[in-house]
Amino acid sequence: MDYDLTKGDIMKNLLKFAFPIMLGNMLQQLYNVADTLIVGRYLGQEALAAVGSSYTLMVFITSILLGLCMGSGAFFSMQFGSREYGRLKKGIFLSFVWIGLTSLLLMLLAYGNTRQILAFLQVPGEVAPLMEEYLLWIFAGIPAVFLYNFAANLLRAVGNSFVPLCFLGLSALLNILLDLLFICRFHWGVGGAAAATVLSQYLAGGGILYYCTRHYPSLRIQREHCCMDRKILKELAGLSTLTCLQQSVMNFGILMVQGLVNSFGAVVMAAFAAAVKIDSFAYAPVQDFGNAFSTFVAQNFGAGKTERIRKGMRDAVAAVFIFCLAVSGLVFAFAGNLMGMFLEEGNQEAAAVGLGYLRIEGSFYFGIGLLFLFYGYFRAVHLPGVSVVLTVISLGTRVALAYILSAVPALGVSGIWMSVPIGWGLADIAGGWYYYKEQKKHRPLR
Repeated sequence: MDYDLTKGDIMKNLLKFAFPIMLGNMLQQLYNVADTLIVGRYLGQEALAAVGSSYTLMVFITSILLGLCMGSGAFFSMQFGSREYGRLKKGIFLSFVWIGLTSLLLMLLAYGNTRQILAFLQVPGEVAPLMEEYLLWIFAGIPAVFLYNFAANLLRAVGNSFVPLCFLGLSALLNILLDLLFICRFHWGVGGAAAATVLSQYLAGGGILYYCTRHYPSLRIQREHCCMDRKILKELAGLSTLTCLQQSVMNFGILMVQGLVNSFGAVVMAAFAAAVKIDSFAYAPVQDFGNAFSTFVAQNFGAGKTERIRKGMRDAVAAVFIFCLAVSGLVFAFAGNLMGMFLEEGNQEAAAVGLGYLRIEGSFYFGIGLLFLFYGYFRAVHLPGVSVVLTVISLGTRVALAYILSAVPALGVSGIWMSVPIGWGLADIAGGWYYYKEQKKHRPLR
């Protein structure tokens, strides 16, 4: 179903639109979790550390493509909201060529610098060969990440969040089945886990792109749309480049933290790999709600409905608060059981480290939930630079404090975990201030 978010009940339509996105990302997290769970259970601690550290690296690399696609999606939503279909189609062509070439360049750069990446991440000697094997497979999936995210953001921009869910669901199921086949039956090790992920990514990316061209004739590009339009390209670059910068800065900070975690050895690496998957799975719904909220804001911004945007923000903050409160309680209560799912029996040391991570971060999920709303809002109202500022505040604080606090003997690795909610809180304060200033500009005189 396609949703026009400029009409009707705000929260009802927003939740209906957001739910497939949330479910889709949970499925994506599921096949990330499947890699971690199966690798941790069947291949051991070093393999789990390799896959976990690779995951953080790939999140950084693909965040560049995700940021470009999300920025383009904001442009698509604005044109759809204002019913400017000619500009929409030209934007689709220009962004597809631009982001597609970027994905190929990223893949080539990744393959050409694999050893240097391992050195930068301070990967221990016993983990490095496994991580290199995993990466040589997983880098091949970078163009597939572009195909899926480009088509998914295009469909969501015109109000269809259900079809991306379907393709992601098929991909997740295939990934789990191939994981079991390649690792448990064929004994291909970490390379088998990576191959399963890459094959699944291409199924999702190629399938959803075919669906777009087949079932949305109104979005098909004609010859007159395949041209250089400097004004549209400038708008796309403004939205996409800054959104890309925001995403990549955020994940580069996480990558820096991963390097610090790696310096503590394989036990902490394995604990971090498992805990991050649980953490990501827990707050993934509010991240996706923030992306859905961004589409809502962009459509209404294009239609000039500022009061509707204001009311939507109030409702969205309330919804995120309730959800995060519930999830924080569940993660805090069941942190030990969740860690036990990913680690070999008897690995008490890694389980204790992961438990500390989840108990600290899990208590403050509303901080990241509110931050995702601010990211979505500022991206949608043509102020993606503000999202970059908020990201720098959040991640800059996190990285700096992680290195400072972890050096305190009484804190150690717990200092890394403590730095995260502090960064979220400072960025939320800054986001609230920017939002207040922006609203004052548009609030009508009484």
